[in-house]
Amino acid sequence: MINLHFFKREDLSEVSYTLDEIQLRYTSTAEFALNRIKERNTNLEFPITIFEDEKAAGFFILDFGEDKLDLTDNPNSTLLRSLSINPKLQGKGIGKASMIQIDDFVRENFKNCDEIVLAVNENNTSAYDLYIKVGYQFDGKTRMGRSGPQRLMYKKI
Repeated sequence: MINLHFFKREDLSEVSYTLDEIQLRYTSTAEFALNRIKERNTNLEFPITIFEDEKAAGFFILDFGEDKLDLTDNPNSTLLRSLSINPKLQGKGIGKASMIQIDDFVRENFKNCDEIVLAVNENNTSAYDLYIKVGYQFDGKTRMGRSGPQRLMYKKI
C-alpha cells in the first residue's frame, strides 16, 4: 500500500538513499532538495515522503512558488520536482502508484490547486512513459534544463 505524507525530519534517514550517476542527472537527492527549500525560505515548497506500507520509499516536492510559471501561466498550479524512489525499491510500481495518488493528495491538501506541472528530461524516457501512463500531457513545449532539453508536462486535477 502506497501512502503520501508531508515530510517529517524523522523520515530523513530513510529518504537519504544514494542515487546513481544517471538518476542524479534528472533529479536531486532528498537532502539536496531540502537544503534548497531551506535556502529559498519561501514557505511555498512542500516536501512529501512516499511510503510503501509503513516504510519511506521515496520523496518529492510540491512547489507553489514562481518557478512553476516557467512551465504554465496557471497561478493555481503546483510544480512537481525532485521525485525519486529508493533504488532498492525501484521496479515495484511505487513510482506509478505515487503519481496516481498525488492527484488526491493535492486536492485534499491544496484546495485551490487545479493543475500539476513538471519538466522531464527528453532522455529520461522511463519517467516520461510513466507520466503519460498516469495522465500527464505533453503538448510539444520544451525548455533547456541542466542536463539537456526537457518536455513540459501537465495534468489538470
